[in-house]
Amino acid sequence: MSSTSLCVGVVAPLTGRLAPLGSPLSYVLCALGPRLAHVRNGGRHYDVTIAVRDSRSDPEAARQAVRDLVDVDGAHIVLTMAGTRVLPAVTDACEEAEVPCVSTTFPWQAYVHTRGADPGHRFRWTYHFAWGLDDIAAVFADLWEGIDGRRAVGCLWNDDLQGGLLRHDRHGFTPAASARGHTLVDLGAYREPAGDFHAQVGRMREHGADLVTSAATATDLALFHRQAREAGLRPRLITCSRWLTYPHTHTTPAPDVHGELADARVATLVYWSPDHPHRSSLDGTTCAELARAYQHATGSPWLQPLGLAHALLETAHHALAVAADPTDRASVAQAIAGTTLDTVAGTLDWTRGPTPNIALLPLVGGQWHPGPRGPRLAIVTNAAHPGVPLTGDLTPSR
Repeated sequence: MSSTSLCVGVVAPLTGRLAPLGSPLSYVLCALGPRLAHVRNGGRHYDVTIAVRDSRSDPEAARQAVRDLVDVDGAHIVLTMAGTRVLPAVTDACEEAEVPCVSTTFPWQAYVHTRGADPGHRFRWTYHFAWGLDDIAAVFADLWEGIDGRRAVGCLWNDDLQGGLLRHDRHGFTPAASARGHTLVDLGAYREPAGDFHAQVGRMREHGADLVTSAATATDLALFHRQAREAGLRPRLITCSRWLTYPHTHTTPAPDVHGELADARVATLVYWSPDHPHRSSLDGTTCAELARAYQHATGSPWLQPLGLAHALLETAHHALAVAADPTDRASVAQAIAGTTLDTVAGTLDWTRGPTPNIALLPLVGGQWHPGPRGPRLAIVTNAAHPGVPLTGDLTPSR
């Protein structure tokens, strides 16, 4: 048996505005470090080091982090997650450096579009697992229909990348939601951070839209909700992706935001929870066990990216274990392309699509319910993943 060294590189938001959302990845790196210290590939044993570089929540710093991982650390595979602009910067840098990369927490259409490609394009080095904008639209439609059938839905979308993709007439959220019979009313683009939503509230009144969907930050969504209430309007349900997949108490320290959004009972997409019926490919750890361990170690509530961060490392371990030559980056990339792996985040299958380089995760619908220890994410609809048990009822705002 021969022994040599392999390196798993990680680009993580250790500092900057995304740092609070990077804590699940930091936890998993520490928790799984000893287990990943060695990989057996056939009759060969390899020592594995994990090199972590800080993206600083900045695209250019993220590109430099990739260059350092490749040139200084000798990474054989790079992992990353989080950041609308940071994640594409990492993946593009990996494609340029010819190092395999696995990423997550970004709708796959956005992953392709922000890199200047169309669905169907095949990247050589970079692989992603997540869900689609159409999957978000389907879950949100389930939620809207649970409240009010098919009525006008006000769309509170910004003037940046997220808003543009959600509005896209072919690849975005809009065509999928419209196909369900919903009338989407664009309330008007806004710049982040927002200073005023009176124009959007006026359009909401004009079109009689008492359902609202958004991808706003917690601070901006709270401002919109407050100004709507002050105008005598009260959305029966707000569905929000992006930031509100996390507890609003985690994304901002502002108590007025917490109170406003607790009152709004925002609904969101759920891609991972302690109630999901999956196990780790490394040691059989369940979703519930992973969430409990994280809470015990950090003193913080579990976050949805926790399961995906764990699955990133499961994927890296698997690719290095099955690659024809794990010391050869092209061989590792080929192994990822042929991977079907049951992980704590679900089954990741890069052989099926929906487009090259993408493994798809199903979504269920959740709603933030107030609780004695802060907001609790209840699973309230599970049409796309019936194996996830419902843990609460969908409650309209009153």
